[in-house]
Amino acid sequence: MSYLFLLQLMSSKNKNLSDFSTDHVKPMSNRKFAIIVSEWNEEVTESLYHGAVSTLLSHGVSKSNMVRKNVPGSFELSLAAQWMAQEEDIDAVICLGCVIQGETRHFDFICDAVAHGITQVSLKYNKPVIFGVLTPNTQKQALDRAGGKYGNKGDEAAMTAIKMLSF
Repeated sequence: MSYLFLLQLMSSKNKNLSDFSTDHVKPMSNRKFAIIVSEWNEEVTESLYHGAVSTLLSHGVSKSNMVRKNVPGSFELSLAAQWMAQEEDIDAVICLGCVIQGETRHFDFICDAVAHGITQVSLKYNKPVIFGVLTPNTQKQALDRAGGKYGNKGDEAAMTAIKMLSF
């Protein structure tokens, strides 16, 4: 089973991405988050960003403890995550993007590279670096997972960062 297939399973249509348990979550008011947003497919990624910010705010993170950085596309998330993770005052990095399946294998290469790159950054810096990248087949599926009928992957990414900092 490929890693990409597992990522797509995690975003099952039967699960609302904005539903999660908050058991054992520690206060986050003194934590600082970097949020890196892909500019490609801005309609989707802006919605992901707003979902992430809303979730962080609802868990006591002030706007002053959130740093937003934009990158051209999802492929650039890994390097930007590394630049932010090396900052000592950053506690967690949330990477937000959207890669939609096309007619070529470009999708496979980008998704695999980004997933692997983000994982490597997290391990290198011993910090949560969260994969908040949608990998849908269509624009409609992306919108359904960016604040639509299946919730918001941005919410889920922020909650993942919070839970990892509470670990």
